[in-house]
Amino acid sequence: MTPEQLSDDLKAFNSLFAKLKLELGKAIVGYDDLLTEVLAAIFGGGHVLLEGVPGLGKTHLVKTLSTAVGLQPGRVQCTPDLMPADILGTHIVDSDASGKRTLRFEKGPVFSNILLVDEINRATPKTQAALLEVMQEHSVTAGSETLALPEPFFVLATQNPMEMEGTYPLPEAQLDRFMFKLRVPFPDLSSLVEISERTTGSATEKVSEVTNGEEIRRFQDMLTYLPVARDVTEYAARLVLGTHPNEGEKSSEAVRRYVAYGSSPRGLQALIRGARVHAALAGATAVGTIHIKAVAKSALRHRTILNFEGEAEGTDVDTIVDELLSSTATPADAAA
Repeated sequence: MTPEQLSDDLKAFNSLFAKLKLELGKAIVGYDDLLTEVLAAIFGGGHVLLEGVPGLGKTHLVKTLSTAVGLQPGRVQCTPDLMPADILGTHIVDSDASGKRTLRFEKGPVFSNILLVDEINRATPKTQAALLEVMQEHSVTAGSETLALPEPFFVLATQNPMEMEGTYPLPEAQLDRFMFKLRVPFPDLSSLVEISERTTGSATEKVSEVTNGEEIRRFQDMLTYLPVARDVTEYAARLVLGTHPNEGEKSSEAVRRYVAYGSSPRGLQALIRGARVHAALAGATAVGTIHIKAVAKSALRHRTILNFEGEAEGTDVDTIVDELLSSTATPADAAA
């Protein structure tokens, strides 16, 4: 791709991104930063985990997003009695025209473009594990057959805080498959008032389709051409290493004291992919450390696993990531 083509595509991308946020804003109130990060994950080709207490509009956000991006939606409402077959599908006995009985695979809701997994941590570990192959390989293995999912494919899951009753913690391997974990904050006063005015009156805003799967995939491919200098990648890698408690001086005191496990290489991939989106939105011609920092919490908070002491003291992982960002030297610091 030539620099001129990349420049034109970046302008088109910014225009589309702005239209999407404007359309989503018709139905979603007070979550401007959250919408930016969700869309950044979509164009970065990753899955999103949304965490917040019930009633904050997490499910509504995902349903509205599927309409705006023009993708086929699927939905799974997680409960303790949900089984893997309820998500993936199952073989059923069928009869052909001659009356001969055969096994036919009935596809589950996972065979969609954008899958809403509502309250994912209310499903049992067995059912949660059914999503591992789906999220990583975009396929479902049923018996001896492997079925590909439609592309593009995204999982947007909602999660209640672990302190709430009836929840099962997601295993580390499951968490790692989410590109971003985003915290849904409680609305402020003005947002609460606007939510009431929009949802309790007779008139409701309808969200229109702004884009489609083909255009999303085109921009996903375009973003991979946005250059990332070697020293910027090394900075992101130092952040990832800094989440590991056994890295000596590369780890902060808080990490060594409160963290059991650090980020995997997927964390580095998430940093780079998310930073490319932020660089494109800023009109930059290359990814810089400022763009890495913009997505650091979203990409690392669920990959930094606290130990017993960290859990017991109620340590906030975001605080650890903040300390990591302030203590990790950037390429500019090294040159100075």
